[in-house]
Amino acid sequence: MSHTLEELAAYVGGEVIGDKACEIDSVASLISARSGQICFYTGSKHKQSLRQTSASAVIVSAADTERSPVDCIVVDNPHLAFARIASLLHKPSNVNQGIHKTVCIDDSAVIDPSVSIAAHCVIGAGTKIAAGTTIAAGCVLGDGCVIGENSCLYANVTIYNDVQVGRNAIIHSGVVAGSDGFGMANDSGSWVKVPQLGTVIIGDDVEIGANTTIDRGALDDTVIGNGVKLDNQIQIAHNVHIGDHTAIAGCVGIAGSTRIGRYCTIAGGVVVLGQLEITDNVHITATSTVTSSIQRSGAYSSGTPLMENARWHRSYVRFGQLDDMAKRLKQVEKQLADKDSK
Repeated sequence: MSHTLEELAAYVGGEVIGDKACEIDSVASLISARSGQICFYTGSKHKQSLRQTSASAVIVSAADTERSPVDCIVVDNPHLAFARIASLLHKPSNVNQGIHKTVCIDDSAVIDPSVSIAAHCVIGAGTKIAAGTTIAAGCVLGDGCVIGENSCLYANVTIYNDVQVGRNAIIHSGVVAGSDGFGMANDSGSWVKVPQLGTVIIGDDVEIGANTTIDRGALDDTVIGNGVKLDNQIQIAHNVHIGDHTAIAGCVGIAGSTRIGRYCTIAGGVVVLGQLEITDNVHITATSTVTSSIQRSGAYSSGTPLMENARWHRSYVRFGQLDDMAKRLKQVEKQLADKDSK
């Protein structure tokens, strides 16, 4: 379904410069756009693409209105407005396919009539699936699970017993939620498994990327707050708490019992050690290693940047010399201070 620029501007709280009746049917990039499509512009590195675009309209900030060769919608945050317009113009088709004949459902499960479940899914005893939810092929939901309204589980998602998923969740293929945490006790060199008796509680409006794993708690629960966005291939260990609206990029590993605050961002490849506390509004840059709790909001980094291998080897040797160098420097400073006092 197409919308006029005036309708789209009203939807995102923007202002139209140009033809308000211009019809827009879809979104595209500046380079690939055709007539009838809308894109967005946010930075000077895309000036050439903006000049050459064949789009019917562009979403821009007030500072960039004169750069646009076509009709535009002016907003404070073009990327955010683009996201909202794209969601409006490209709504998924939520046609209820019903429940496929190959689905195995325990008699005690409670499933709303509007739920769609594709082939070869398994739904365990006592599990509850709320209205508007779509479950793609090959998903397995254990006993006692709860899936909230209008959620979407893509193919081959595994939800272990008693895991709770809130409303409007998007869970991509290969996600495993509720597997055992890595709890072991050492008995004279051999390992004894510690039963993992908690579960996983996932809030509303959460998105979980492909092949991400979330372990159940050992005694208490692992908790993913409302509005949390998790990228692909993230490992979240037992008893971790992630606060509302935190976003975590791919290949992050979070060890057990760590608590991460609200509105944090954690970039790709970060490692967070266990039993730490990270306060609200903390932003950790890519491939950092978090070894201690963070009590103040702000941006944090660790590690060394990429350099030529020979230079890195020399630097690595010097890392081991830093403690000795610091002691020698302290001794020199003391000698200079003594000399000055005389």
